[in-house]
Amino acid sequence: LAAGQEAQHLLLSGVGGLPVNGGQAVNGGVGHHPSAGEEAGLLSRRRLPQHTDELADVGAQGGHAGGQAALDFEVAARAESMTEVPDFRMQRSLIAESVGASVAPVVPPGRTMGTCSRLLYDVVSGVYDWLGFNGVADSVFRDLVIARIVEPTSKADAERVLTDLGASTVCYRTMARHLDQVGPGGYRDAIAAKCFDYSGNCGGLSLLLYDVTTLYFEAENEDDLRKVGFSKERRIDPQIVVGLLVDRTGFPLEIGCFEGNTAETTTIVPIITSFLDRHGLKDTPMVVAADAGMLSQSNLKALDELGLSFIVGSRVTKAPRDLESHFHWYGDVFTDGQVIDTVTPRHGNTKVNDTKLRAEPVWDPEHDSGAWRAIWSYSAKRARRDQKTLAAQEARARAIVAGDKKAKAARFVKVRGDDRTLDETNLARAQSLIGLKGYVTNVPITVMPPTEVIAKYHDLWHVEKSFRMSKSDLRGRPMFHHTRAAIEAHLTIVFTALAVAHAIQSRTGLSIAKVVKQLRPLRSATININGTTQTFPPAIPDAQRQILTDLGIKPGY
Repeated sequence: LAAGQEAQHLLLSGVGGLPVNGGQAVNGGVGHHPSAGEEAGLLSRRRLPQHTDELADVGAQGGHAGGQAALDFEVAARAESMTEVPDFRMQRSLIAESVGASVAPVVPPGRTMGTCSRLLYDVVSGVYDWLGFNGVADSVFRDLVIARIVEPTSKADAERVLTDLGASTVCYRTMARHLDQVGPGGYRDAIAAKCFDYSGNCGGLSLLLYDVTTLYFEAENEDDLRKVGFSKERRIDPQIVVGLLVDRTGFPLEIGCFEGNTAETTTIVPIITSFLDRHGLKDTPMVVAADAGMLSQSNLKALDELGLSFIVGSRVTKAPRDLESHFHWYGDVFTDGQVIDTVTPRHGNTKVNDTKLRAEPVWDPEHDSGAWRAIWSYSAKRARRDQKTLAAQEARARAIVAGDKKAKAARFVKVRGDDRTLDETNLARAQSLIGLKGYVTNVPITVMPPTEVIAKYHDLWHVEKSFRMSKSDLRGRPMFHHTRAAIEAHLTIVFTALAVAHAIQSRTGLSIAKVVKQLRPLRSATININGTTQTFPPAIPDAQRQILTDLGIKPGY
């Protein structure tokens, strides 16, 4: 090989002469260019010897000129076309390839696996725990309460709501098994105890407010609990009567249900008694306010015997007897904002007002055992509203008497057989009582002035608001449960949701519907990139972050 390389070098450098064409040497000096015939002779030679033995044979056989040995080797022929040119790409690379090397696979783009309103779930759950309701060690019950606040729906549809919130879900049968444990597990007792603690810390126990509502069922037949009765929604479906006790801010303290045909006046004492027994508050001074529907002699006597102070609304038909002295001395003339503090008989046949005295009597619990304290106030604004209502009732009565309208039971219409006449006496008395509002209480004037009694009574709008919230925002009705245990469990969920929603509203200053509307669109996203899954929380705008700040919740980012 070395000899062949040396011969090729001598040929290309043009030094000496190489025997070609049968031993004829071609001489040339440095820079000598072979002619066309010489090139042809060179290209026709045999191949270059590959071994040293062949080189020796060549030296022995070939002639020499000028002391130089003649080498016999072969040069590749010139390519005539590009197709004869070897493809260098087919040749092996000079750089050694690493053994076992593999090309990395192409990474697919990231994909969103799902989104959820986890932030809203965490906020409501945080308030739930902050109130101490996590003492009820039942995550399914907690999730049903949260679902009731976010999107009130049936228990069967609660799984969809919880999935949208990013919570772990269970099947409907599991929910039903947990609902069966609400009563035996004492869930309502535990929740009511925490509500009492919260209200006591907020100073709301100085006044208790009570009201009653009705919840109907999508059912055709009655049973022991669901019965047709007087409905505030003017429905004829089977219903139950629900009593709700709240503090002065509207925070729920006690709830109870009764048969659908139960009279409202018979519900307040059992609810109040249950509340006092649950928290050991007998002989504790408290004030209970209720509307005129709770005004019955038995209720007032029972509340007084329990050592409770009460403030209930009085019916305007009692004004002529309570204000007998005023009508005797001053007629039916009142001034705007006038307040008259007097007495009212406990029993209808008792006379407690002396018309011979111009001054109104002052109620004394020690001496006036046959009377309660009565307070009447007059408002010009209320008088204008009452006058408008009274005018419409009078026009209807006159139309019925004249035969212009279908005969129905109406105010100020006297019926004798087929004859109908206008009740002028009752109409005149109603005209004299417009603008008046009465209140009955057992709180002496030395303890509470009349203006404070009126103010405490008007706090009843809080319990009315709570009932509206339970019916609208929380959709406590209609109910699709059938057994009493399931109905009681449903009311416990509504009661708990009402407490959580009220706490959120009181701390943020926003309705629960607005809080849900602002936080629910903030959704966490779960994204998969190259086989790795990661959940990213949402960006929180300033308005929504203020809600979290008001609730004392720090998202951590």
